Amino acid sequence: MAEKREFTQNRQKVTFIDLFAGAGGISEGFLQAYTEDKYYDFLLASDINTNCQLTHEVRYNHQLGLPTEFLCQDIMEESFLSNLLDKIGEKRVDVVTGGPSCQSFSLAGSRSKFDKRDNLFYHYLKVIKVLRPKYFVMENVKGILTKDKGKFVDRILSEISSIIDEAAMPYLQAFLKTKLPNYLSPFMVKLWLTKLDVEAYDGLASDSYERGYFDLLNRQFKVITQGISYKESKSNQDINTIRHGLLLLQESSQREVIIQSLVNLKTHCNVNNDHFVEQLNDSIDQMCEERIIRRMLSSLETIKPLTRYPQDVEEMEQALKVFALRFDDCLDEIKKLLNRTDLVAFQGLVDNVHLYRIHQPIVLTAADYGVPQNRERVLFIGCRKDQKLITSIPTTIKEDDRVTVFEALWDLDMIGYGETVETYRATSPIKQYQSLLRARTEDSVPIKGGQMYSSWSKYGRLRHRFEFDSEPFYVKTRGELSSRLKYQHMELFNHQTSQQNANVRRRLQVIAEAGDYDSAKPQLKKEGLESNKRNYTILNPQGQSPTVCTMPDDFIHYAAHRPLTVREMARLQSFDDSFVFQGKRQTGGNKRKVEIPQYTLVGNAVPPLMARAIANEILNKID
Repeated sequence: MAEKREFTQNRQKVTFIDLFAGAGGISEGFLQAYTEDKYYDFLLASDINTNCQLTHEVRYNHQLGLPTEFLCQDIMEESFLSNLLDKIGEKRVDVVTGGPSCQSFSLAGSRSKFDKRDNLFYHYLKVIKVLRPKYFVMENVKGILTKDKGKFVDRILSEISSIIDEAAMPYLQAFLKTKLPNYLSPFMVKLWLTKLDVEAYDGLASDSYERGYFDLLNRQFKVITQGISYKESKSNQDINTIRHGLLLLQESSQREVIIQSLVNLKTHCNVNNDHFVEQLNDSIDQMCEERIIRRMLSSLETIKPLTRYPQDVEEMEQALKVFALRFDDCLDEIKKLLNRTDLVAFQGLVDNVHLYRIHQPIVLTAADYGVPQNRERVLFIGCRKDQKLITSIPTTIKEDDRVTVFEALWDLDMIGYGETVETYRATSPIKQYQSLLRARTEDSVPIKGGQMYSSWSKYGRLRHRFEFDSEPFYVKTRGELSSRLKYQHMELFNHQTSQQNANVRRRLQVIAEAGDYDSAKPQLKKEGLESNKRNYTILNPQGQSPTVCTMPDDFIHYAAHRPLTVREMARLQSFDDSFVFQGKRQTGGNKRKVEIPQYTLVGNAVPPLMARAIANEILNKID
């Protein structure tokens, strides 16, 4: 397998890496994307799971012949960033993509306060701060928009805005050193300047500025406790609260270790909806900056009558409130201090110091991009300040031209219960739906003389770029990848059903014949076939499927009255048939979290055709 020389020779490479890559839906879509003068060079993918790595290596290294690296590591581990940089080497990264795990803020399930996955986007942005790509894409579920009543999105946007162009910082600081003394005391001027440096810089520089910030706070604490007797100072609970609170704030790394340990424990043990959750959440709360600062502020208010310096106490209160602010929050507070003339000059410097611009979150529906699925996703697209802002992803399909479930699956309906089908078989479309079959381009736009969606799935959507001279193959483990004798070759992959018992088959038949799960429940009860499952969805052949999930029996085939195969779910996600999902087909219980079987790989993926549209929009904008 090799790239076609005529495809690459007159086009410029745009490099990208894919974090939280999963099965590779974003990667696949980016490789399909191209313009007259640009295409994507896939440098690296990363995920925590070995079956994701196996699926990537088979597809991109072995089948497509790309030198793409894979980093199999938790992004929250301390060595992740250095290992990532080692694999990238001297290569420039133009685009970073990623979908931090979203289970804890998905609308589809219960949400857990202090779930470790809520912190993943911080680690994603740490990578952005170091690599400073021209564009980055952070993809997530629509539920993120309503998490914490919208505050979670505000936090993400604030963090993105707080990625700073360090070369522009000296100009901002020089202006403030000149202007702030007209509005603030010397202590508050120095405090604001130091706080901005803490937020703007990373690594050793930030550590140094942070020590300077605490030096200011500690000196101010000594000022406000002057004149208070030694005995009173050591025995007064409120004074001790302030003293010890400063130490707790300063030891942020130790607090983070404790917090992360408790969060990891809570997540690993699935502590939720029980008598442990409240106590564990409260323990985590006690270690958070916000709770520590609130207690300190309360104690500062209490000691005011004890001190000779109430004005200094008020400035100490302001300093603690400033401590919790992010970079953009600091700028907003400083704006409130300035007169109109200074504010105009300040705003110009602020605009220049932000490294990235971002529009509001963009909501996409997969069906608008040629995917036979009504899957809604949210995008955060950060654009470096020297690049054009992206505010939308133009749809590629008109509503009347959307791909239907029948178009995607009709030719695969030649399988029964307990079967594995390894070759395509001649199948006649159901007559009443035959008119739905339309000729399309490779990205699903209707066109005369094109191929059907099912035909494109067989033929593949990468043939414009790659010579497909090596056969796809399947292996169950990474160990088998090292031995060609273990490769399983076939024409049709991942098309297998389980041998369901008679009760399960009858249950699905009753639901299908009733038209929906709720309508079927009386009959199911009558026949003793009730199920604990919350929902079954009968696919509508004339429409699009709901969001593809990770469980095979969430959907009932519109004609065969059975669960879908991995390949059928992959068709609904717009994966080519040549994309082989490796490892175990499915597994039970908590093992799904660790092993990531094929059904989970498919269900968690970003639909490649939707990713292709995102990638093309970036290619059209990038300089």
